[in-house]
Amino acid sequence: MSQFQDLIAFFEDSSIADAIRENDLLFPSIESIHVVAICLVVGSVFVLDLRLLGFASISRPVGRLTRAVLPLTWSAFVVAASSGFLLFISHATKYLANGYFVAKMCLICAAGLNMIAFHAITARDLPKWEARKFPPPRARLAGALSVLFWIAVVACGRWIGFTMEELQ
Repeated sequence: MSQFQDLIAFFEDSSIADAIRENDLLFPSIESIHVVAICLVVGSVFVLDLRLLGFASISRPVGRLTRAVLPLTWSAFVVAASSGFLLFISHATKYLANGYFVAKMCLICAAGLNMIAFHAITARDLPKWEARKFPPPRARLAGALSVLFWIAVVACGRWIGFTMEELQ
């Protein structure tokens, strides 16, 4: 067995994963927390993306809006990732065999890379353009890509439940 398979087996065979699989209330409770956290992540990200696109909050400078929203985004992301990990370990092998799950993980990484590129490259000269109604094209592109990535993440997440092999 590869090290990756050993790691997956370690988590999937854990007592926590067993408890999530065996308890009728635990999986749906964790899933509910995950969905609410994802809503907060996507909603708060969209606040910034819509500002970058010039569709909302145009009277607020991008930097000020970012400072106001990012603490919520990161807190919700930690909850979403933690609850998602718990859901994952309950049936890790089946999730890894699901194309929508794999796509969701790849899209989350793409959204993260887009965010890193925005902050490392585009936002370097933020004070020059942050108060303009329409930021420069590269900032609008980052906002548009982010919207597309997160919509796709949510869609893939939704399709996971409809395409998973029987979990029990």
